[in-house]
Amino acid sequence: MNAKAAWASEIARDLLEVPLPRRWAHTQGVARKARDLAPLLGDQADLLEAAAWLHDIGYSPRIAVTGFHPLDGARYLRDVARADDVLCRLVAGHSCASIEAGERGLAEELHREFPAADACLSRALIYCDMTTTPDGDSVDVADRLAEIRQRYGHAHLVTRFTQLAEPHLVGAVRDVQSKSRRAGLAL
Repeated sequence: MNAKAAWASEIARDLLEVPLPRRWAHTQGVARKARDLAPLLGDQADLLEAAAWLHDIGYSPRIAVTGFHPLDGARYLRDVARADDVLCRLVAGHSCASIEAGERGLAEELHREFPAADACLSRALIYCDMTTTPDGDSVDVADRLAEIRQRYGHAHLVTRFTQLAEPHLVGAVRDVQSKSRRAGLAL
């Protein structure tokens, strides 16, 4: 593990391992997937792995403020951990967070503080997140979306978000899978 990813994994462990062990298991699985994509990303592989470790830290009860974990996590990284801007933007925007921010009335705030990150890295992070179960195992994106909807229930805001974001999430996953196959990677 490289320096940035090691730093990120320690932050994630500190914030998630004890209070949210299942979220910690998911995070470890997402980071493993990010490492698997390293041959596709070249010098950006470290950044993706760091974002994978940190993408869900906003769920930690120690740092949750708004209840919207991408925003809370990115603010913590910017204000407390002093992370670089691109990493903060990846965490803030992970897995189509801008769509959920719209549902929560936080879109303007999210975009003002954390403009969209590099599309290639964002799509890679979607792949890692949306093909990993809450327990850290690999899963098809359709099954992952079904699990999220079942967990939150029919009328929940997160379920509405997944319905709105589904074409973007599935498209990103399929794009990364296609690029991986062309590069000869077995994901």
